Amino acid sequence: MARHEPAVLVLEDGSSYTGRAYGATGRTLGEAVFATGMTGYQETLTDPSYANQIVLMTAPHIGITGVNDEDVESARIWVSGFVVRDPARIVSNHRANGTLDDRLLRENIVGISGIDTRAVTRRLRDAGAMRAGIFSGPDAALSREEQLAAVRTSTEMTGLNLSADVSTREAYLVPADGERIGSVAVLDLGVKSSTLRYLSARGFDVHVLPQTISADELLALKPSAVFYSNGPGDPQASDAHVELLQAVLRDGLPFFGICFGNQLLGRALGFGTYKLPFGHRGINQPVVDNTTGRVEITSHNHGFAVDAPIGAPTQSPAGFGLVEVSHVNLNDNVVEGLRALDIPAFSVQYHPEAAAGPHDANYLFDRFRDMVLSHQAATSSTSEEN
Repeated sequence: MARHEPAVLVLEDGSSYTGRAYGATGRTLGEAVFATGMTGYQETLTDPSYANQIVLMTAPHIGITGVNDEDVESARIWVSGFVVRDPARIVSNHRANGTLDDRLLRENIVGISGIDTRAVTRRLRDAGAMRAGIFSGPDAALSREEQLAAVRTSTEMTGLNLSADVSTREAYLVPADGERIGSVAVLDLGVKSSTLRYLSARGFDVHVLPQTISADELLALKPSAVFYSNGPGDPQASDAHVELLQAVLRDGLPFFGICFGNQLLGRALGFGTYKLPFGHRGINQPVVDNTTGRVEITSHNHGFAVDAPIGAPTQSPAGFGLVEVSHVNLNDNVVEGLRALDIPAFSVQYHPEAAAGPHDANYLFDRFRDMVLSHQAATSSTSEEN
């Protein structure tokens, strides 16, 4: 199998790690990041937010439960490359219908195994996320200088807009599951299947929209609310989506954003964003909900964050009233959520829909539902008074 062929991982700083090919062979380039989850590798691979990234799993044993057709978050694998220490030799799960190695090979995902992933993780923590390449097959025979040159001339994540790569090309509808309370327009910036299921389960007809939609086209749908999904890329490169969101907020529609959607709400409210040294990726990040004081263990996948003042509410620089930081990461004090106090809008930086868990933050979908119902009641009352 391919895993017995030589392969090398080369980082932008010149460090390299020799191992064995895993999945497809060849050359792949992307931003090297590490994910700390001990489970959920199939959800990670199929999460569109990982587009253009080479993902290193810090858990040493990967592939034990194989792959199936139920746990995917999208129709394909999105990572640029995959790095593991010890791939499973056999699959041991009654739900599996294939091996991870075969799935990577089928979707032409170049990977590497048999390297010291702890050493690479420590390097990325010290130096920060950086461009990288995996070279196997004929590319493994290239000189280290040639491999490093390929890495250093590859695209950087900063300033990169990837929404067009991951968004749906055509709008589609996911009907409400159970009693219908309204509709939600979802801007697909790399949305995960579990997000759509959770919204549908709250009684929403879910209109999933391409990232190219205009404000007039979105508002013509007369949705009860708007949702911005997770997704890859630099929020500073998404001006059109920020302008669309500002039009939504001015129209008074309730809004909920996750991950990339949180960063775009921050920009729409007038705050800046910045790139984190090595990001948050995994399913064990402690976050405090400032509204309740409750600490949640949460799932993350982001390399950028919102630059907003933590503490007392502050005026939105873009003129949308008072805004507060609703959630904060307890590891590094990074902003993990925003709540507008004068308009119906909030967002979180992490993933309350995390399919592999944890599910501590799943209540946020209920909070969104309650906000929409309150807005509908207030709007109905105002109409009756007039």
